[in-house]
Amino acid sequence: MSETTASTDAAAPNGRPGPAAGRGRVTGPGRASALLSRVPGWAQVLVVFALSRVITTVIALLFARAQGPNAWTGANPPYLSYAAIWDGNWYKIISFYGYPSQLPVNADGHIGENAWAFMPGYPFLVSVLRWATGSSWELIAVVVSIACSLGAALVFHRLMKHVLHDDGAALFSVVLFCVAPLSPLLQFAYAEAMGLLLLVTALYLMVTRRYAWVFPVVVVMALTRPTGLAFALFVGLHVVHRYLTRRRDPFPVRERVTTVALAVFSGLMGLAWPGIAWLVTGELTAYTDTELAWRASYIGYGELVPFTAWFQGGNWWLGAPLGAVVVVLLIAGFAAFLFTPVVKRLGVDLRLWLASYALYLLAVFFPQSSTFRLLMPLFPALGALALPRSPVYRVALVVVCIAGQVGWMAIGWGVDGRDWTPP
Repeated sequence: MSETTASTDAAAPNGRPGPAAGRGRVTGPGRASALLSRVPGWAQVLVVFALSRVITTVIALLFARAQGPNAWTGANPPYLSYAAIWDGNWYKIISFYGYPSQLPVNADGHIGENAWAFMPGYPFLVSVLRWATGSSWELIAVVVSIACSLGAALVFHRLMKHVLHDDGAALFSVVLFCVAPLSPLLQFAYAEAMGLLLLVTALYLMVTRRYAWVFPVVVVMALTRPTGLAFALFVGLHVVHRYLTRRRDPFPVRERVTTVALAVFSGLMGLAWPGIAWLVTGELTAYTDTELAWRASYIGYGELVPFTAWFQGGNWWLGAPLGAVVVVLLIAGFAAFLFTPVVKRLGVDLRLWLASYALYLLAVFFPQSSTFRLLMPLFPALGALALPRSPVYRVALVVVCIAGQVGWMAIGWGVDGRDWTPP
């Protein structure tokens, strides 16, 4: 049977359809699509976000119910306590006590793990709101994360609409963002949600060329998550691309000056937190030494040598030379991914961001249990995965993502008493 109900109007004398022909009542999928098109985009995102939080909260509560005693909570902790373990405890320490002026030194004479590894944007915001409301730290920390993740979903939707020119794909991109395997972090006491909100806002302003507004976003973003240097590289590549294509896409002098200044400013902000750590502690390498303390349990203490950590990690996990070979294959595979037709649909700017952030991780990050969390700023790539229209594909992808949440909670968040893999 047709999706439209036949019109009762007779045909016109000339054989053409009458005035009501083809305007019958729409039924089935067509009607659902028509009704959905009348709902504002922001309202659609709100519904997606709310439904995704129900799913993720149920998963988290089931894991909390099965959680035994650990370093942060007793057995079967309530949600708010369970959502604030691991690095959440570091953010709580910073909120209450700030940062040490003297770096801790272990028995071997090396800098130990300490609060300088965590930037102040998120814990300081939580502190201000906790002081203003008198609520518990855990409650405010979770509320801030949820609010920021909702904001990130709303801006991400606008970004995807702008680059994909496809409302359905833009909304499904948000679905993937909300149900991704690490999406529980969007409602835990971690800085990721705030960092993603700032990042997607900066990216949206860049692709819409509202460069002056990016400066204040960069200030907060660089003091929330370590993305300042990667963003500086991205802006620099954006400047080069706009200059090379200036004949078909005019690049006025005013915009040239603004973007070059933004690239320099972003680089300086990327170095601001290491500089602050140096000023407070008197140790030039206070920040990098603190970061290196987290990889010492894998490969021991050493200097930060750019572009070596992934190869060290690969050999540590898989043995030499297999580990190094796998890293080379990963690099080649990611580079090829950036040139696939679906990723090209994201536009040059977002591909430049994906390349810049991946290069930054390759330069400074040691692959270990936090790898998946550190990959979260690559989330604009979800837009490419959202392009296929097949309902079977989309439902299957959502199911895989939700299963990934369960898997990540099992191996990354839950504490079994012998756990050495912080998320």
